[in-house]
Amino acid sequence: MTLPRAVVTVAPMSRLRWQNFLIVFGLLGFVFNCPAPLIYRPGEGWVYERVGEDAASWQRGRAQDQLQVAQEAFDAGDISRAIKAARRVVGQWPLSDYAPDAQYLLGRCYEEKEFFEKAFKTYQELIETYPKSARYSEVLERQFQIAGRYLDGRWFRLWNYIPTLPSMERTSKMYSQIVGNGPFSNVGPKAQMNIGAAREKQREYRLAVDAYIRAADRYHDLPGVAEEAVFKAAQAWHKQANEAEYDQSTAGEAINTYTDFTLLFPQDPRVSEARQAVRDLRNEQASGAFTTAQYYEKRRRWLAAEIYYNEVLLRDPESEFAEAARQRLAELKPHTTLLKQEQQASAPGSAQSN
Repeated sequence: MTLPRAVVTVAPMSRLRWQNFLIVFGLLGFVFNCPAPLIYRPGEGWVYERVGEDAASWQRGRAQDQLQVAQEAFDAGDISRAIKAARRVVGQWPLSDYAPDAQYLLGRCYEEKEFFEKAFKTYQELIETYPKSARYSEVLERQFQIAGRYLDGRWFRLWNYIPTLPSMERTSKMYSQIVGNGPFSNVGPKAQMNIGAAREKQREYRLAVDAYIRAADRYHDLPGVAEEAVFKAAQAWHKQANEAEYDQSTAGEAINTYTDFTLLFPQDPRVSEARQAVRDLRNEQASGAFTTAQYYEKRRRWLAAEIYYNEVLLRDPESEFAEAARQRLAELKPHTTLLKQEQQASAPGSAQSN
């Protein structure tokens, strides 16, 4: 006799608990098998000490000397030692003249280790803590380059090691911080534009439009920025209009923005492209109105059909649907005329009711 095999099922929550357990177990295993002890020092945080390494070999009694150790280690490619030494400068002498350069060097170290999000945050701390740093502009450039990696699709990481997924939400926040740090810096206008680009990748087209319009308003006097921003805003509206079911109101916003572009920047080489986009959008609007008119006509709702056939002609009198709409209006006229006469006759105060 063959006994039925037992089927074991694992609930989704149980699987999730096992996954979390394995992650924690793996991290603990990494810590316990690490040949270097993990040491915490006030003002410096947690650091790894190599086996047999004497703290005196890298610790110094003055901020200037400690920063020199960090810089030399960085130049030699000993990033772990550079991080320890630079963190000690910031932790032990946060108000010294050498602390800003140590904070900057920390960011460079994290970039070398490809901890890009941590490097971005480290640079942000430098900007907020040491706003008069001579490296302010360079730090903004480095933040911009890091944000660009994530805009191009780099995955964010949990605890600097575990890849998660790309996130345009977090990327747009990075660019927002850059704009806040230096709205009129060399990277400020590009960062504002890239907020819109990140929102477009999210398919959050209305938020993208907001970002582009803000760029056009804030940087209207910078060559090329306003033109690009207005054109991008029009394209974002156009994409929103083409999402799922055709959005007539959003199509109208796209037409208005393209039209603004052609009027504000008549010499721009994209004017012909904008005009063609307007023609395409109006043709789509006419198509939508024509389809709606046919719907009402099939249900013998003559007056509603007449309204939408007229809408076809209002949207674009030269569209491919215009001639067919005129023909349908002519054929509907006996029906619509009779209905209008009946409505007038039944209206209160009409001659027949008196």
